[in-house]
Amino acid sequence: MYKSAGTTQAAMSEGEIKKVDKHAGKLTIMHGELKNLGMPGMTMLFKVKEPSMLDKVKKGDKVRFVAEKIGGVFTVTSIEAISELNKES
Repeated sequence: MYKSAGTTQAAMSEGEIKKVDKHAGKLTIMHGELKNLGMPGMTMLFKVKEPSMLDKVKKGDKVRFVAEKIGGVFTVTSIEAISELNKES
């Protein structure tokens, strides 16, 4: 069973954007463990809380994000691209 938690810095997860669907308002993210939801790493589709979030990322971007289960739907409530400068080769 998946658990829900409030949006906190501790709930930030990392992943890679596989698809941005602006028409549907959704992102496909290959992610690591989502500790706040009790989920293992996988690739899955998420709704976004705000449509403007879709303009912040593109396919292939490495991201940090917060996902929550809202009304039975897995939803990204916060997202930021990880700067190329912060990535190690």
